[in-house]
Amino acid sequence: METVETHQLAQVNVSVARAPLDDPTMRGFVFAFTGTADLAARSPGFVWHLRAEPGDETVTRDGQLLVVNVSVWRDYASLHEFVYRSTHGQLLLRRQKWFVPTPQPSTALWWVAAGTRPTTDEALGRLDHLRAHGPSPVAFSLRRQFDASGRALRHGQPVS
Repeated sequence: METVETHQLAQVNVSVARAPLDDPTMRGFVFAFTGTADLAARSPGFVWHLRAEPGDETVTRDGQLLVVNVSVWRDYASLHEFVYRSTHGQLLLRRQKWFVPTPQPSTALWWVAAGTRPTTDEALGRLDHLRAHGPSPVAFSLRRQFDASGRALRHGQPVS
């Protein structure tokens, strides 16, 4: 019997770019981006990734140039595997080359109904909510998570 997925995990992460994406400083990041996005799309548990129109990959906010990544995953375990266990994790080790320290938290998670595709504005709103109010079912962090019913999970308890 096949199970019906009713909720999926949305995530947004934001980084403050050292320079516009067409600047030579950002060349390594730009070069790696498409391959990394393609790797995510092939990863188990991947559902969807917001692909910006050319020229719309960044958002200017409070005088800073933000690179905003929005995606949807089947569950936290799938997202975690991609972020930290794939070649994406190697790129994280080099992020200081391309990004300045970013106000924390820089990542927000929240549950969406299966098939939902968050917008950049919605995702940034979730991150703003997390920064202003702390982790809750509306938006939570990598360290303090909630399940799709809104129940807080103990640290280390897997979200699915």
